[in-house]
Amino acid sequence: MVSPRLTVRPADAQACARLAAAGVHPLLARLWVARGLTDPAHVLSGWNAMLPPSGLTQVEHAAGLLADAIAAGKRMLIVADYDCDGATACAVALRGLRAMGATVDYLVPNRFETGYGLSPAVVELACRHPSGKPDLIVTVDNGIASVEGVQAAAQAGIDVIVTDHHLPGDRLPRALAIVNPNQPGCGFPSKNLAGVGVIFYQMLALRAELRRRGVYPPDGGPRLDALADLVALGTVADVVKLDANNRLLVSQGLARIRAGRMQPGIRALFAVAGREPRAASGFDLGFALGPRVNAAGRLADMSLGIACLTTDDEAQALAMARELDTINRERRSIETVMREQALASMEQAAGRDGATVCVFDQSWHQGVVGLVASRLKEKFWRPTLAFAPAGEDELRGSGRSIPDVHLRDALDLVSKRHPGLIRKFGGHAMAAGLTLGRHDLPAFEPAFEAAVRELTGRSTFEPVLETDGSLESGYANVEMAAMLQQQVWGSGFAAPVFLDEFYVRGQRLVGEKHLKLSLERGHQRFDAIWFGRAEGVPESLQVAYRLDQNEWNGRVSVQLVVEHAQPA
Repeated sequence: MVSPRLTVRPADAQACARLAAAGVHPLLARLWVARGLTDPAHVLSGWNAMLPPSGLTQVEHAAGLLADAIAAGKRMLIVADYDCDGATACAVALRGLRAMGATVDYLVPNRFETGYGLSPAVVELACRHPSGKPDLIVTVDNGIASVEGVQAAAQAGIDVIVTDHHLPGDRLPRALAIVNPNQPGCGFPSKNLAGVGVIFYQMLALRAELRRRGVYPPDGGPRLDALADLVALGTVADVVKLDANNRLLVSQGLARIRAGRMQPGIRALFAVAGREPRAASGFDLGFALGPRVNAAGRLADMSLGIACLTTDDEAQALAMARELDTINRERRSIETVMREQALASMEQAAGRDGATVCVFDQSWHQGVVGLVASRLKEKFWRPTLAFAPAGEDELRGSGRSIPDVHLRDALDLVSKRHPGLIRKFGGHAMAAGLTLGRHDLPAFEPAFEAAVRELTGRSTFEPVLETDGSLESGYANVEMAAMLQQQVWGSGFAAPVFLDEFYVRGQRLVGEKHLKLSLERGHQRFDAIWFGRAEGVPESLQVAYRLDQNEWNGRVSVQLVVEHAQPA
């Protein structure tokens, strides 16, 4: 494991005072200012503070097309991605469109058969869909790269509206409309909407269009805020940057969940995960619900995840959530074996030199390689790609990166330097997917290594653990831990990590792999846990930690969760 360099985020005292004067708790004010949130207006989490849909390029044009299609009784088909963002986006589209009178069904590509996105093969499946050939396809969380797929749809007499958030390539598909904050020329202030956020905005724009046409009274139509739980889940699970607008969307979704107002599928997922909706946090969405929905797309078929999120039958939802939970357990055991194999292969090859990591095994499961890449990236702190066989003559790769390396740009550079080497690729700065020919990995590895070195000018990278410095002793309590847990933290708006020196008054191993500590600072004694740490520690420590609540026998106490520690 690469040891991080510890830093402290600066927080401007005047900006802190401004937020505190606006009624923000002094600790929250300090944490928010350190994350760039200095304007009291950006603290607002009510719907009226949300960015208006009108800023999204073509969203109103697409709303007009959808309203026309509803009026004409046209048959629509949602084509979704097979991850949690895609599943929640599909559920938002189905629930929203059906509530507004559309005849609509869905199709989710199978990871193992057709691969990602609206491809010509998926158009073929759409033409043979059990509900009949659609007149209009609406993509959610995919489509921006589907140049051939949109062309194939047109040849089959099917119109296409693309809603997506992924970065566009050199060519855009010739769809009737493209709604994507990341397309060239779109001035929407938040480039970080997830796929589910984009389709939620599209539903808001469609309702506004139907109001304009007199279908609904000026403030009538379906209550789309009822979909906020789905928007929150997809946004957190896709690990998009939680800018002010995304935090607002997630806050609204969590508020509904905590108040007990959620889809039956969301309620059922909380139940099988053993989490309490009344105390729902972003952590629950990202680490308890998200992986269970994702498991369907990784090992089986995402239709199960979508069905769970779209049923109104509580018993049915619970049965499906249990099935998702079982698939997720299977995913965990497959991932553990693959991760151990990957680490063993790196040990054998002594392959730890270099700026990148590429691993492959003939026996690996292509639905789980992204998770293996993620674990290796954390361990070695380098952009990592993991590959598995796909069909007769291809390898499917999934990658995770570090803040210093834009992964999609690195793959783009490889494809330009070595035309034809990568058959297909797409993604973001921190995560991407690609397809290679079965025998092309030996040529790809040095090309990828060279691309990363060329883009960054570096061959090694150092992880940095940003902390919030010392926690004022008066705030090291259960009440503060509860307040922090109520907030929305995540990608680009990291959960608080404090940095203090402690004396170790006791230490013991629990579950053979976690270190339970008794720490003392000043006159305060704290229970602490360091997950995944089996070795003992010296008696004086500098500790980077999260403030957490621990519930035991109905008693709630404060617990420190150790992120990193070193001799003081």
